[in-house]
Amino acid sequence: MSVFPRPDARARAALAALAAVAALVTLLAWRPPGVLSVALALLCVLLGMIAGVTVSAARAAAVDTPAVGWAGPDGYEVDADTLESFDPHVPRDPGAAGGPAVDADTLEALDPREVQSRRVAEGLSDR
Repeated sequence: MSVFPRPDARARAALAALAAVAALVTLLAWRPPGVLSVALALLCVLLGMIAGVTVSAARAAAVDTPAVGWAGPDGYEVDADTLESFDPHVPRDPGAAGGPAVDADTLEALDPREVQSRRVAEGLSDR
């Protein structure tokens, strides 16, 4: 644990913006020749980008924190049984067909002659 507390995102953004303004004022007032002016301009751009990213991070952190005790709108709780009842592939009354329900995986695992005889007996069609 460090002796100094870490500043929050707003303080970081303010410090980066202040440093960018200081670099810009130095660049405009001093007007150094050559590479030093390019370095100061790049430092100004870098500090401006750091300030912008920290501001957007602070805004995102403020938006992402959920309200305490908020459970969402009422009436949208759906359990597994309810979802299963919405599935169109699940037969509604498996005992009504006169025997156990046969799905496509079971039919693939069976002998082709038995599949054909079962289709004829139960009236299943693949067309």
